[in-house]
Amino acid sequence: MRILVVEDSLRLQRSLGTALRKSGYAVDLAGDGEEGLWQAESHQYDVIVLDIMLPKLDGLAVLERLRRRGSKVHVLVLTARDAISDRVQGLQAGADDYLVKPFALEEFLARVQALCRRAYGTKQNILVAGDLEVDILGRTVRRAGQPVELTAREYLLLEYLACRRGQVVSRGEIEDHIYDGQVDPMSNVVDSAICSLRKKLNGASAASLIHTRRGLGYVLEDAAGTPPPG
Repeated sequence: MRILVVEDSLRLQRSLGTALRKSGYAVDLAGDGEEGLWQAESHQYDVIVLDIMLPKLDGLAVLERLRRRGSKVHVLVLTARDAISDRVQGLQAGADDYLVKPFALEEFLARVQALCRRAYGTKQNILVAGDLEVDILGRTVRRAGQPVELTAREYLLLEYLACRRGQVVSRGEIEDHIYDGQVDPMSNVVDSAICSLRKKLNGASAASLIHTRRGLGYVLEDAAGTPPPG
């Protein structure tokens, strides 16, 4: 999943970026409202983390402009203001969640994860495709009851495919949601990641769950090729 962090405190920006990347997210950073708005309108994000007190353009103005232009991206607002009126103002401007500074990184990551789930319309903690189980809360994967060890980035790729199971997902969509702007668009990073993920999921005898749709992209389906319900 791809996250944009708009925060003018360089220390906090780096701290949040590092924590998100360690969790496997692709992360873009911005230090003021104008840059944040440009980034938000130039790329597809699953979640935007938006500070209120920003130079050039404050966070509420950024949020209001995004909503006026039809953006439905999920936004987590960060602020040092803890008055109820301030929270109400942020929510009325279109925020999906609100976090008051200072906060624990564990809570921050949990809120980002929850917003990512909402972005794909799922309330399930465990996503199932055939004999594959993806535990979103525990960030664990089991195939036919056996644990599958994945890197953080491999896990997020699988989670993204599982959230959209039964749907064809293009390489461009995977690049937009799983990798940040540092990835060369001409590279084969997506194909390599899919190949690695297949090897880890399939084992010696298991049927493949990730199928290639030539010229279109990839789809996660059960072994029979039928999308799981819901």
